[in-house]
Amino acid sequence: MSRRTMDHALPTIRGRVQAGAPLAAFTWFRVGGPAEWLVRPADADDLVALLAGLPAGMPLTVLGAASNLIIRDGGLPGVALRLGGAFGGVQVEADGILAGAAALDITVAQHAAAAGLAGLEFLSGIPGSIGGAVAMNAGAYAAEVKDVLDWAEVATAEGVRRLDAAGLGFAYRHASLPPCAVVTRARFHARPGDPAAIAARMDGIRAAREATQPTRARTGGSTFKNPPGVRAWELIDAAGCRGLRIGAAQVSEKHCNFLLNTGGATAAELEALGEAVRARVLARSGVALEWEIRRIGVAAPAAPAQAAGPSGAAVTGAKA
Repeated sequence: MSRRTMDHALPTIRGRVQAGAPLAAFTWFRVGGPAEWLVRPADADDLVALLAGLPAGMPLTVLGAASNLIIRDGGLPGVALRLGGAFGGVQVEADGILAGAAALDITVAQHAAAAGLAGLEFLSGIPGSIGGAVAMNAGAYAAEVKDVLDWAEVATAEGVRRLDAAGLGFAYRHASLPPCAVVTRARFHARPGDPAAIAARMDGIRAAREATQPTRARTGGSTFKNPPGVRAWELIDAAGCRGLRIGAAQVSEKHCNFLLNTGGATAAELEALGEAVRARVLARSGVALEWEIRRIGVAAPAAPAQAAGPSGAAVTGAKA
């Protein structure tokens, strides 16, 4: 696509605009097709200008750290938005942390720990960035963003708005953002604590993750939300899905609520594997698992896939 075509389709901004940009390398799964346009605004004002000038009906997707995301093989129509360095600052205050949306969750936890501020250790166990954590009310280790958020600023076509926790309408793994709004920064409250105890808590979280989760694999974090009163991984395990495969996509044997790209998997294989797991869990327990991983974009035509067990042998009855 020519630069002339882009200029007519998108508003002029100071940041970077790239047509047909590959996206797979940005995602933790390392799969997915290209963006029609990949846009990196220079700052919050530039982001507002972008939102205000987008043509009516132009799709907008905020990628964040792309840690809990499957981009389908046909790619993303419209604008894929990534927030860069201007949105990545972290500022320590006496009773909390002010963080840009592009700051990584673990970075915020580390800044709080270094300042002797307690209550944000759980962020070290959440892969991703602050913007995504706010947008999905991310949580781990018995804490959620809603428990510690004072306010978040969001950019819209009308400007930047500040919303408190009540205004964000938090629910389990969900925040009610205004239409086409993008989180730009957030403020979290914390309390003074013993630095040694804070460090020990974070060390414990890191050790627990490494012992129970495939942290060094190409994965996307928890695949399905925990249904009320039960853990998703227990339902998946009971349905015989541990190690289940479709092509190069596999259910982790270490933690079966994680999907893995074992090398060369497509987005279609990962998504089909997730649906095979959902079908098996529903058939055995009557529980319809809900995806926690976001699946976005356009599917590419693909040959039918067949699920296989850990040994690679075909498994009948799996829904691919």
